[in-house]
Amino acid sequence: MTKIATPDLVNAIDASGLGKKYHSFWALKNCDITIPAGAIVALVGPNGAGKTTLLKLLAGLNRPSVGEVTALGLAPGQTTEYLSNISYLAQQIPLYGQMTAVDHLAIGRHTEAYWDNDLALRRLTELKIPLDRPVEKLSGGQRAQVGLAMTLAKKPKLLLLDEPVAALDPLARAEFLASLTQAVADAEGELTVVMSSHLLSDLERVCDHVIILASGQTQICSSVEQVVESHKLLVGPPNQPLPQGDYTIVQEARSSATSHIIVRLNDQQPTIPGWHVRDVDIEEVVLAYMKQARTNQGQGGAQ
Repeated sequence: MTKIATPDLVNAIDASGLGKKYHSFWALKNCDITIPAGAIVALVGPNGAGKTTLLKLLAGLNRPSVGEVTALGLAPGQTTEYLSNISYLAQQIPLYGQMTAVDHLAIGRHTEAYWDNDLALRRLTELKIPLDRPVEKLSGGQRAQVGLAMTLAKKPKLLLLDEPVAALDPLARAEFLASLTQAVADAEGELTVVMSSHLLSDLERVCDHVIILASGQTQICSSVEQVVESHKLLVGPPNQPLPQGDYTIVQEARSSATSHIIVRLNDQQPTIPGWHVRDVDIEEVVLAYMKQARTNQGQGGAQ
């Protein structure tokens, strides 16, 4: 068994028309994504948008109902070749409560062909994680670090994280994300990370790409820089209509005093008489797509 050779791999993940259906319900549909190798990707969207479904498809835990997807040049599945290069950490941080961190590392050492025990021990020691204490006695942040150390000790080329910092306090989140970015830097382009989270401010600090899912569909898949540059906030008088232009309305909020409209530019920044064009940050863009998805659902749109 050998690791997948990916020195010339441009994209770590490619998906086209990807969808997953459970009985009559589409958990994910029309998903088109391209993720360059070595990226740290924020996977964001409202509850039920399909984030966990996408991660499980990439992890090979589920099979797609329609469409195509490749990760590291292979179709995801439960093959030894594929799984040896993938690490998946669920939100619950699946650890054995009565066992210590050292016990967990021993399991990895005996079950994984490419296990780097020294790497895991060094990371946990630097973070002052008690190695001989049952993990159920550790704090949430410490357990998350044990889980991350184990996923990285496998030396994966693709790391999938499902809400890993959801239950952590701000300091523990900062330490977890710092460990993650250091691991990516140490991998020198050989590690791609896809991480779902609702904590947009945290993700903005560490992620260079973003996937926005809403209503089970891909709304955005691009670099954070490109997303910010291609979206603008238009501020103008109440009830004033927008003229036709080379842009798409993402989210519209009007009151008796003013109108705030976030648009996605298809070409260059529009010049619109009577409207102020302002820059937005990634959090404003994500929230705009989430609010629009909620509005569509309330009007009987896609679920």
